[in-house]
Amino acid sequence: MSQQPVLLPYTDPAFLADPFPLFRQLREEGPVRRAVIAGGLEAWLVTRYEDGLAALSDPRLSSDVRDASDPRLMQQLPVTERESMLSNMLRTDPPDHTRLRRLVSKAFTARRVGELRPRVQEITDRLLDDVVAAGRAELVADFALPLPVTVISELLGVPVEDRHDFQRWTDDMLLRRAEMPDPAVVNAAWEQMRSYLTKLLEAKRARPGDDLLSALITARDEEQRLNEDELIAMSFLLLVAGYITTVNLIGGGIAALLAHPDQLALLRDDPELLPGAIEEFLRYDGPVSPGIARFAREEVEIAGVTVPPGATVLIASAIADRDPARFADPDRLDITRRDNAHLAFGHGIHYCLGAPLARLEGQVAIGTALRRLPGLALAVPPGELRWRPGGLRGPQQLPVTFTPDGDASGG
Repeated sequence: MSQQPVLLPYTDPAFLADPFPLFRQLREEGPVRRAVIAGGLEAWLVTRYEDGLAALSDPRLSSDVRDASDPRLMQQLPVTERESMLSNMLRTDPPDHTRLRRLVSKAFTARRVGELRPRVQEITDRLLDDVVAAGRAELVADFALPLPVTVISELLGVPVEDRHDFQRWTDDMLLRRAEMPDPAVVNAAWEQMRSYLTKLLEAKRARPGDDLLSALITARDEEQRLNEDELIAMSFLLLVAGYITTVNLIGGGIAALLAHPDQLALLRDDPELLPGAIEEFLRYDGPVSPGIARFAREEVEIAGVTVPPGATVLIASAIADRDPARFADPDRLDITRRDNAHLAFGHGIHYCLGAPLARLEGQVAIGTALRRLPGLALAVPPGELRWRPGGLRGPQQLPVTFTPDGDASGG
């Protein structure tokens, strides 16, 4: 490909607030486009829906970063703990991926997740109880963040009072900006996270509970179905993945509604539209942007473009999900959209295990917020909202006002 890589300008607040004009340009320029992404890494962006769908199921594209030729990818991982970090099911391929995913898949079935609805509703109402009298809130810190953190902490058996620590370590390890992350910061955060998880797992070995981490310890110690590195990696993945994208789904979904008053009014008038609305938030401006990384095991042809071995291939779901060849009027937020098979949760064997839980939390959170916060509006001009810098997309803060004392009873 003769084009020079295009730089995704993660230092530009205008791009962070609305990357879609550039994304649309990239899609129109071609189905596969070289780009410099967060961290200064070069990737081959797959920009169109059908090509992205096929790439997500292509066994020649690996999830294992060890198949990448760019050494900087490994340098973004903690030096002393790379094997642990590479042992989770997000970064492995079959047969290890199959074995690891099977260990936890039962906890995230639609039926099991449905049983969590009353508890998710209870946590949602408690969080809103704390703000309804004030008539204003910062909906990320006060609501969108603590809700999924509390839910996944309870599911795993992690003390929710520890959340500020593991959130800080997660941010240090995973937040991507224009520049390469500082290896010393990443290493220190992982060492703290691993030390925390090791002590937590030791405590659960001594006093098992009715939670997912206790079940994984049984699989490790009694059934020999995973080793210690895999146990640590699985615990880390479930804890972090269990909240980090759902925060952005809730915050981003509410921000999208506030930017589209007609859709906000439609959803207030008809809460039955909530399930479809969640799918539309995921398609229109989902929490992973620009997309999902894979690594070419061998030379791969994608849409007539030859991608070399070892290349980072970014299946750009955020771009593909606005492909006019797949979605009618794709740049319009339409919560009544019916044909909405977006790629926000991926596709194939790595399809997001936590998708049912994210959907449930999104529905309960956004539906309850609309019911209990009448007159909901941004407290600042839309242009003053700050958005996450790379890889994960959502508002960093969401200051709002509303009529005080909404439905203070939660009913």
